[in-house]
Amino acid sequence: MNYYPKTIRKVITHISKLPGIGEKTAERLTMHLLRAPRIEIEQLARSILDLKASVRLCRRCFGLSDAEVCDICSHPGRDRLLLCVVEQPADMVSIEKSGAFKGRYHILGGALSPINGIGPDEIRIGELLSRLDKERIVEVILATSTTVEGESTAAYIIDRLQTNPVKITRIASGVPIGGDLKYIDQVTLKRALEGRHDAR
Repeated sequence: MNYYPKTIRKVITHISKLPGIGEKTAERLTMHLLRAPRIEIEQLARSILDLKASVRLCRRCFGLSDAEVCDICSHPGRDRLLLCVVEQPADMVSIEKSGAFKGRYHILGGALSPINGIGPDEIRIGELLSRLDKERIVEVILATSTTVEGESTAAYIIDRLQTNPVKITRIASGVPIGGDLKYIDQVTLKRALEGRHDAR
């Protein structure tokens, strides 16, 4: 990389620190930026600075927001009786893109992982319990991942809500559409069989 001037090397180094970006991709992106009109580069730089200055966590659901309360939590058309619990903001975005859920969310900010020192106090389970006390939630939908950590987080929440009258459901998981059974892992197949439904 020494054949580039120091200024270009510095940009390549910074871009290559982004997840999923190797040195070759960083080099191509830097060359693109170098050829782009100055106005585009200024807009990109400004949007990155605005990102750091303006984006915060919604005070209700802990999703990403430009305001104190996010668009989903403040939307009058959302079903306030349904609360979907997810691990990260990206999980919420995935569910939103599906168009299948019209309630509100609670973002835990992770999953329980004792081996990594992540216990109930390190994720927003306390805040979830507090919301259930304050808001008239009818159903909590657990949409944590099917990893060991996600499953243990869901089990922990179910246990904590034993005395709460709220309905608790778990999103279905199993064989994906177009999936070949011989390539499906055993845990996924087990969950698919346990979650089977009447086909008639």
